[in-house]
Amino acid sequence: MQLGFEDMPTRLFSCTPSRLTTWQDCPRRYRLTYLDRPSPPKGLPWAHNTVGAAVHLALARWWDLPLARRTAPAARGLLERAWSRPGATADGFRDPDQAARWRGHAGDMVEGYARTLDPSDEPVGVERTVATKTGTLAVSGRVDRIDRRGDEVVVVDYKTGRSALTTDDARGSLALALYAVAAARTLRAPCTTVELHHLPTGRVLSWQHTTEGLERHVSRAERTAAEIVAATAALAEGGDPDGLFPARTSSLCGWCDLSRSCPTGRAASAPQQPWAGLADERPSLEDQQV
Repeated sequence: MQLGFEDMPTRLFSCTPSRLTTWQDCPRRYRLTYLDRPSPPKGLPWAHNTVGAAVHLALARWWDLPLARRTAPAARGLLERAWSRPGATADGFRDPDQAARWRGHAGDMVEGYARTLDPSDEPVGVERTVATKTGTLAVSGRVDRIDRRGDEVVVVDYKTGRSALTTDDARGSLALALYAVAAARTLRAPCTTVELHHLPTGRVLSWQHTTEGLERHVSRAERTAAEIVAATAALAEGGDPDGLFPARTSSLCGWCDLSRSCPTGRAASAPQQPWAGLADERPSLEDQQV
């Protein structure tokens, strides 16, 4: 008698929070990013991503310094070194003058933020990978910083954008909620608080999740994963790619790396210039782009 497989466990869907939010933003972009092979060509680098990457790298390396060297000027120096990586100064900027100007702005951000930090308050993790599992998901991701506050750990996410953030951004972030669940499992400590540290303004947007709130986020992630699995399976069986992975058009289409492969998105919003996320002049606290 041949054995059946009815009681075999369901294979977990392995993903990052970014993968899930990509589907939520636009199923077409999900397919182009994660499924189509060979991968479609992307557009030019974005200048605001260059700024953000250098800032994140400098802050990560700051915590690697000996305690006595963790100063605000040292943070600026790390930004300068991160920026001077091969090709970094040219990534997405209109010209060398604009790149140099924004190098200075980024240095100001990092130095100002470092002045608010206690160098002796060692984080539990910096650029730390955390992971967790549910009945259908295996989620992992890398957190900018994890602090210890009493008996709990806190997820900290750096933001360098011009967009004005609110507490709702921290509360509603699927990624931050999943990081909190994963941090609690990985570090074996309670984790309900998530924070967005907005470097241009110095604001900290904090939210303390309830157990029920985190469960709602996990359920939302599982529903998203189920949609992805169903669409991917249907595609493998010969389903229509455009029908299964429709474009979700908005003004954000102009900022999509894959717009050249999506006529629907190009029709919805004209592609932006690579440096369009930056202010032309020295940005105010409200004028810097994510």
